[in-house]
Amino acid sequence: MERLINIDNGGTLTDICVWDGKDFAFTKTLTTPFDLSQCLFDGITKVSAEVFGSPNLPDLLHTTKHIRYSTTQGTNALVERKGPMIGLIVDDAKVKNELRSTDSEITLFDDLVGTRVAVIDLSSNDTELDAALVRSVNQLTTDGAARIVVAAGDGADGAERRLRRVLLRRFPRHLLGSVPMLYVSEFSTDRVRSRRIWSGILNSFLHPTMERFLYNAEDRLREHRVKNPLLIYRNDGASSRVAKSIALKTYSSGPRGGLEGTRALADAYGLNHVLMVDVGGTTTDVGSVKDGEILTDRRGTISDIPVSFPMSDVHSSGVGGSSIITVKDGVIVVGPESVGAAPGPACFGFGGTNATITDVNLLLGVLDPDTYLDGGFTLDADRARAAISAAVAEPLGISVDEALVAMESAYFGRMAEAFSPRIDDPASTTIAAFGGAGPMSACGAARLAGVKKVLIPKLAAVFSAFGIGFSDIAQNYELALDEPTADGAIRAYQQLLERAERDMFQEGYDLSTCQTEWKLLVEDDKGKAVSEIPYHRGDSVNLKKGQVASLILDASYALPHVSIDTGGTLKQSAASVSGERQIRSSATQVDDVPVYTLVEQKPGATALGPAIVEGPFFTTRVLDGWRLDVSQAGDLILTDTF
Repeated sequence: MERLINIDNGGTLTDICVWDGKDFAFTKTLTTPFDLSQCLFDGITKVSAEVFGSPNLPDLLHTTKHIRYSTTQGTNALVERKGPMIGLIVDDAKVKNELRSTDSEITLFDDLVGTRVAVIDLSSNDTELDAALVRSVNQLTTDGAARIVVAAGDGADGAERRLRRVLLRRFPRHLLGSVPMLYVSEFSTDRVRSRRIWSGILNSFLHPTMERFLYNAEDRLREHRVKNPLLIYRNDGASSRVAKSIALKTYSSGPRGGLEGTRALADAYGLNHVLMVDVGGTTTDVGSVKDGEILTDRRGTISDIPVSFPMSDVHSSGVGGSSIITVKDGVIVVGPESVGAAPGPACFGFGGTNATITDVNLLLGVLDPDTYLDGGFTLDADRARAAISAAVAEPLGISVDEALVAMESAYFGRMAEAFSPRIDDPASTTIAAFGGAGPMSACGAARLAGVKKVLIPKLAAVFSAFGIGFSDIAQNYELALDEPTADGAIRAYQQLLERAERDMFQEGYDLSTCQTEWKLLVEDDKGKAVSEIPYHRGDSVNLKKGQVASLILDASYALPHVSIDTGGTLKQSAASVSGERQIRSSATQVDDVPVYTLVEQKPGATALGPAIVEGPFFTTRVLDGWRLDVSQAGDLILTDTF
């Protein structure tokens, strides 16, 4: 079969995973924030050497059926508030209060929109409305708005179409300096006004981050005469062309790949509740798989803000391998600011001067300075020591060794805070820890949360990229039924069918070769789902007073999926030691700790902590009191025996 390439782009590192239907080849490369297409091609070139024995980008590209790409850039942009200032045009002064009804909404609204809100009067005549809109747009742009969201009427009454005609006439798109505008009724048919508008605001904020890079990447692929389009992996677990995706659906797309992989682990190992803890460079992303199902909300949330679209229940915290650790008011603080890949942690030697957990783990002895990223480059201990001394040791008046232990403890605590609220019963919960920084801190954080079992996949370093391998090419649609009758549903059915036929054809597949699933969503007058049932053309629509209905269509074309083999009988044996490392366990004690190379262990290998397990592109720290076991599939299972 032709190859499939999966790419997960993070704030610090970009992961690449190639599957030929049987075997995997994978690698990691530094993210290049100045041009994200550069690290994409750097990574594909690097992994081509794993496939062919020497770098051969053209052959890999031309033997690949699809490239599926996910990114945390949107997540990171929102966490760090790095995006355009948004302006908002509404027809009701009450909207602002609706959008600021909770603490999370107040904070995010003030950061993204602030005072850049214009209220227009739809009852005015065309001349007055024309003048009011011109004044509003000019004032919003003067106040710094780089993109404008327009929300008027109920989304179905034509009010926004009226405003659009005026705005296109007075601010035509071809003019230099024109401000992009999003009309929320064209973006979502959700009946709940606040959710609909928030969806528009967030999409407008995230759009520029994605747009520049993705179209640049497509252009570079065309230069290599690649015919198959770049596919964007979305937070609903499916993939689609760049032109058929929206920025909002890229939010937490990388973690959704991790969740799909976590579901495969849960199924393979027969685990009822697995908590995904994906620790990247900037964020820790937490999601849950219960009874084989990924927890998903029909109306999801982003940073606790309700939106109109389905979202997997992933919570992102500003704590990662590149999160800045500093002292504020005499307390060690971890994140949410991150040094990213440029300049990166101080030990990278790229000019960074801030301290991170990567610097801490280097000086603790957890990381080998010569084997980081499988020897990709050498870590600089002197730079790490200088950064930690300046950031933590000197402000607290303690030694660097004391600072290291305190910083690690603070990091364990911060990481545990990220996932503890998602634990129902610690005794029946398994943590699946992955990402570049997850395996190093999983035992310490899990112990604080009372969780006794941690699962580290053998592909932990690229696990979200691996999880993208469970995605198909798909589009999904929702249309509110303005006329909630059988005839109204049939008309909506036909509209969605025509859109799906067009979109899937543009994806490269006839709709007749795709799987389609129709559902009828019923919500109450507060926008809460009452029921979601299968729908067949001609079905009656029975609603109670105050209820509203929407027709939903999911259309997908299946791609080959990966499987995890855990069959066979394990024969337990002592793990094979490959070396020894000096690890600081306290401010005054350094221990000689055995090092195990994961790929050299046979299924059934076991050992007791303290230990270091070196996997491909990742390091696992096994604390004292934990037992490690290697599964049939080569994954690492850690059990707290205390």
